[in-house]
Amino acid sequence: MGWKNVDTIIEGKLYLGNIHAARSPRSLSERNISHIVSVCNDPIPSELPESGITFLRIPVEDVDTADLLIHMPTVCQFIDRAIQARGVVLVHCLQGLSRSAAVVAAYLMYTKRMDATNAMDAVRKAREQVWFNAGFQEQLVLFELCRYAPSPSCGIYRSWRQRVSNALQGS
Repeated sequence: MGWKNVDTIIEGKLYLGNIHAARSPRSLSERNISHIVSVCNDPIPSELPESGITFLRIPVEDVDTADLLIHMPTVCQFIDRAIQARGVVLVHCLQGLSRSAAVVAAYLMYTKRMDATNAMDAVRKAREQVWFNAGFQEQLVLFELCRYAPSPSCGIYRSWRQRVSNALQGS
């Protein structure tokens, strides 16, 4: 079975995909996508206001040390508000394997109070090619430990950021 550009997480409400899905007018219209979360820096046509799609960009690279954790509350609230308003959300990154998958797992944790392991398993079940990088796996555990609200004032978040900074500086 080949890799798909987009997979269903919550039927008619939440999809996980790659940049090709986000750039495809057909893919977007077939699923009635009204909101897009773009977890990368690559531009897509739907981010232009005239597209009519509500857009959120999370500019995070796919590296273990990238801070996706601080963005998780904002993106979870964005997705939740969209779904509550009967919108349909596509979450994507370049390949739809790690960054966007971690965001979708965080959303499942946030709304269903799932632990990180079960949320990652649920995402893998929906999109078999998902591969969370080790840093994002850790951040999902921390998201739960921070009670879904990491912030610069949260000790768990500050401690993790300091450890990552020290590692990047070679300390």
